[in-house]
Amino acid sequence: MKHLLKYLKPYLKETILAPAFKLIEALVDLFVPLVIADIIDRGIATGNKHYIILRFFLLVGLAMVGLAFSITAQFFSARASVGFAASLREKLFSKIQNFSFEKLDKIGTETLVTRINADVLQVQTGVNMVLRLVLRSPFIVFGSMIMAFTINVKAAFVFAVSIPVLTGVIYLIMGITIPLYKKVQGKLDGVMLTTRENLTGVRVIRAFCKEDEEVKEFDAKSDALTRFNLIAGRIGAIMNPATYVLINIATCAMFLIAGNGVNEGLMGKGNVVALYNYMAQMIVELVKLASLIITINKALACADRVSAVLKEDDGIEYTETDEEEEIPATDCAVAFKNVSFSYQDASEDALSDMDFCVQKGQTVGVIGGTGCGKSTLMNLIPRFYDVTKGSVEVFGKDVKSYKKGELISHIGIVPQKAVLFAGSIRDNLKWGNEEAKDEELYSALEIAQAKDVVDSKEGGLDAIVEQGGRNFSGGQRQRLTIARALVKKPDILILDDSSSALDYATDFRLRKALAELKGQTTTFIVSQRTSSIQNADFIIVLDDGKIAGTGTHEELLQTCDVYQEIYASQASNKPGEVTA
Repeated sequence: MKHLLKYLKPYLKETILAPAFKLIEALVDLFVPLVIADIIDRGIATGNKHYIILRFFLLVGLAMVGLAFSITAQFFSARASVGFAASLREKLFSKIQNFSFEKLDKIGTETLVTRINADVLQVQTGVNMVLRLVLRSPFIVFGSMIMAFTINVKAAFVFAVSIPVLTGVIYLIMGITIPLYKKVQGKLDGVMLTTRENLTGVRVIRAFCKEDEEVKEFDAKSDALTRFNLIAGRIGAIMNPATYVLINIATCAMFLIAGNGVNEGLMGKGNVVALYNYMAQMIVELVKLASLIITINKALACADRVSAVLKEDDGIEYTETDEEEEIPATDCAVAFKNVSFSYQDASEDALSDMDFCVQKGQTVGVIGGTGCGKSTLMNLIPRFYDVTKGSVEVFGKDVKSYKKGELISHIGIVPQKAVLFAGSIRDNLKWGNEEAKDEELYSALEIAQAKDVVDSKEGGLDAIVEQGGRNFSGGQRQRLTIARALVKKPDILILDDSSSALDYATDFRLRKALAELKGQTTTFIVSQRTSSIQNADFIIVLDDGKIAGTGTHEELLQTCDVYQEIYASQASNKPGEVTA
């Protein structure tokens, strides 16, 4: 939690004023029993109605003052806690955005969603409660004891003994429940994962009639979460009855001592009522404190989880120098030099012995069987992952020597899964270039064979894109994501199997348009189809994470067995074609 306190600094004034006003309210409350005792001993005992009325209005005045201070304290605590949570959530989101792909794989999407939402909200609640009650409740408890000593020393010793006993019980229960609440949040991650998978894969689930199995799996994880919540809740629930029992024993002891004092004429009846009121105040505040401890336990458990994410390194270190390094003069756009790569905790390399050079302006095809490492190879170029061995160079410069954002500014990427964001078509296209004009957008759309998609939608470029682009077909989404990358006018364009949903005719027109691009754009086309890459200047064939062959389409048909097999398996489905 200490690691997160710096996000309260902008709200230092509110952080100080909230408990300060609560302490003033508590001080007002401590005077109330004395006024009541005064009414009994000096008003009721003597029949002085005028005195009783004056003291009554004094009580009303104290109540109004206490209410005003309480509302003011609540305002400041709410402002501080909400602002703190907003700053924390923004920092957490920014941190997640800077994580490498490897770090995201390690932590997991579902736990990050839980931490940025449920955990931060729980921490916000904890901060709010702490600012309001963490000083007020102990102040009332110890203040009641001090005021009791001013009335009767013997009776006040009951307060002095009961307070440490109650504190010990609270700390014991707190020590048991904090680890349990951490496990509860961990189980919540599992529920979030199942929920997310079911919502994104609902069509697949229904296609295979797996609704019942998924419901059972969700119920199992939900039941596990419920069990841990019940265990933590039952242990936490012991706090209230335990404190009530101890307080009631203390109250009986206090009445016994105070009653003897009244019989002996050492104290008035009003003082007994005052002592009881102080005991009642202490009971109320200890109950509040018990509830506060439970809230704080949850907040601390969640704060640890949030802090753990913030303490994680980004996974990739960038060059921090302010000096502009000149890019070496070279005709080589991308070079892999004896590169090997393995995912974290993997038993073997996903890629090994990658060694090739791609010239500027070339179109490079990458093909191979499923799981052979095509996407992994592409992810190393923009440095989404760091290589395990060897080096990747872009324009003659090691990707590790580029400053943050510098490398990716040269690269346009169309991922394997086409992703559109809620907004408009124009908003999505301008991700590539915020300053792009409509003519540039339409130019990119024509190359991506997506102009007809825009023209068919009401509003054209301003047509609404729903979350995830669900109001577009798979092929439409792919073409729009290609256009988004082209708007950027990148030096290197990576199409990671981004035409898989396109028909052969559209795919052909797309490849023809890409080939006519002006400038020195180097294009990587990852595909399962030989037809999509056969006109490429240079083809890389992958097999089980290794290069099985390189060359042109004609050369590979003569020299590469893997490429021959892929081509033959696809050509055999096309009447009239001769297989190699």
